[in-house]
This record gives sequence, C-alpha cells and structure tokens, in this order.
Amino acid sequence: MPNVPIALISALTFALSIVSANAAMTDKEKAELATAASGAKVTLEEGLAASKVNGKPVSGKFEIENGKPQLSVYTIKDGSKYFEVIVDHTSGAVAKAEPITGGDDLAVAKSQNDGLFRATREIREAVKEAKHDNPGYVAVSVWPEMKDGHSMANVMLVKGNDWKTTTVDLTVYRKLIKD
Repeated sequence: MPNVPIALISALTFALSIVSANAAMTDKEKAELATAASGAKVTLEEGLAASKVNGKPVSGKFEIENGKPQLSVYTIKDGSKYFEVIVDHTSGAVAKAEPITGGDDLAVAKSQNDGLFRATREIREAVKEAKHDNPGYVAVSVWPEMKDGHSMANVMLVKGNDWKTTTVDLTVYRKLIKD
C-alpha cells in the first residue's frame, strides 16, 4: 500500500463528506438551505470577515440547525486552538464562539487548516472570486484542501435550484475583486 499522508486522507474524507452530504440532501433540504443562504442579510464572505475576531477562518457554511438557518465558521487561533464561530446571519455579529476540543469536528478543522498550508490568500477572497465568476449565485459554503501542492478553496454556490461547486487556487495571486 502506498504511503499516503494522513492530512491528505483527512482532507479527501472531508471533501467527500461535503459532496456526499450535498448529494444526499433531499430537494426540500436543498430548498431550505438555498432560501436561508439567499435570504440572509449577511453573506458568507461577511461572516468569514466577522469571525476573524476569533482567529483565522479555515471554512464557513450556511446550515440549518434545529430547523433554523445559521452561519457557521471554523477558525484557528494561536496556531492550535480551534473554534466554531456562529455569526448571526441577520446582523453579522458573532453570536457565539465555542472551542472545538475533540471528535470529528476537530479532525475536520485540522484538515481544513492543513488545506491552507500554501495559501497566500484568505478563503474569503476565494468566495468573492467564485461569486464574481458566477454572477447571480450565492455562496453557501467554502472549505480548503491541498491538491497538487496548491491550497485550493472549494466554494459551493446556489442560484435558484442550480447548485455548483467551483475551485479557486489560493496560492496564485489574483487582483483583488472590488465589492
């Protein structure tokens, strides 16, 4: 068996779980999530910016938790402390920040942070770029992974009932997109 780094396996597992979770979502769940993301007063990139008070964002997503929409961002602080930051999707304020201390959430957060190893840009810039390149789409989630020595950001987008995931290279400089 080839010697495959554990970080790569973790990143692939997370990426597959996101893709399979999207594929496994019912039409009703997709519609609820699309409505939540499209109707939020705060965009994903604004949520990523707001979460920076609790460290460097490593991923973010809109989700339905207990029947209510929320904007969740994983961050890393001081190089080893991970947090789940919930940003109020109506005001943009940080609603709560809880340490991630174990389990699958910690493994995923570490894997996502590993995906930013060679990044020269923030994932927030990847979201802006993906939206710029896909007019009319709303960003639902973003997560990084390493691919061929590059830090890549996967951005899941929705426009009506049309879902797509685009990949942005975080190691290649691109002129900042104006708001």
